[in-house]
Formats: sequence, C-alpha cells, structure tokens
Amino acid sequence: MAAKDISKGKKWDAHAVGRRKSSTARVYIAESGSGKIEINKRDIKDYFPKATNRYVVGQPLNLLKVADKYDIKINVNGGGTTGQAGAIRLAICRAILKLDPTVRGDLKEQGFLTRDPRKVERKKPGQPGARKRFQFSKR
Repeated sequence: MAAKDISKGKKWDAHAVGRRKSSTARVYIAESGSGKIEINKRDIKDYFPKATNRYVVGQPLNLLKVADKYDIKINVNGGGTTGQAGAIRLAICRAILKLDPTVRGDLKEQGFLTRDPRKVERKKPGQPGARKRFQFSKR
C-alpha cells in the first residue's frame, strides 16, 4: 500500500473505511508508532468517556497483541457513540489486514471483519413508530 501524507508530514502505512448504523470511520495507521489513538483530533479517552466504547475500539488491537505497535488517526462522523465505536473497530481491522494479511483468520473468527448490516427501521405512516401500532378497540 502506498504511504499517504495526511498531516504534519507523517507517513501513514494503511488506510481503511468502516461503517456501522449511520456512522462512517476513516482510519489511518502508521506502523512505527507508540500506541497513540487520536479520534477527530482528540485523544480516545476524551472522545469516548465510556470504557465500553474504548474497549470495542481496542478489541482487534488487544486480540492481536499489537496495541503499542501502531499509531492510529481516525476521522469519524454520523450516528452516536456506539455506532461510531463499531465503525472504528471495523476500519481498524481492515487497515491491519492491509498491513498483515496473515491475521485474517484470527479477526474473522471473532467476527470483526463482518459489517453489521442492522440499521434503524423507518417509521411507517399512520402509526406511532416503526413497529408499534395504535391500540385496537373492537367497540
């Protein structure tokens, strides 16, 4: 993969896109790193105060034991925190796969390479919600 020049002259070794619900994440990975994760120009602890979302983002890195090997820059938009965390996880997995195709089996076994197709169902006309119906009255 050709190195990309994003900001401040840093060379990024891999780039990937991940999506979940209505969120989209673009991930840039540099192999010679110290484990720094930056989301929308903020540290991961500032961006995701909930430990659950930080755990989801770090799952592929912890599984492969490479959490301190890569520097990761992430641009994410759309949706809420849960959708954004899922989108980031998918994008990180895809980017790591570009750098090291041998880890495909480990990531696939955990289900990290599958895009979650579930989205919010639309509200139907004449009803209060997507599935909810008004109460039926026989008389």
